[in-house]
Amino acid sequence: MAITKSAKIEAEIEKVKAKIAEQQARLKELEQKKLEAENSEIVEIVRGMSISLADLPLVLQQLRSGASGHGGQKPTEQAEVTE
Repeated sequence: MAITKSAKIEAEIEKVKAKIAEQQARLKELEQKKLEAENSEIVEIVRGMSISLADLPLVLQQLRSGASGHGGQKPTEQAEVTE
């Protein structure tokens, strides 16, 4: 019995689904590797700053609150939050 046109299409669909699943797994793996690389870069930067472990939270808080000159809340917004 010959394979019908719809059976051929169904087989092709299954092949494509399998390839998609493989690519999704590869994407997840690459995203994890990227995250690990970024974390390593962050650790290297922090270690290069010669900041003690005790001072690190304070430095990060200052960066978050805008002491770095970019990002964070504006001083007026911060004052409103603390009042």
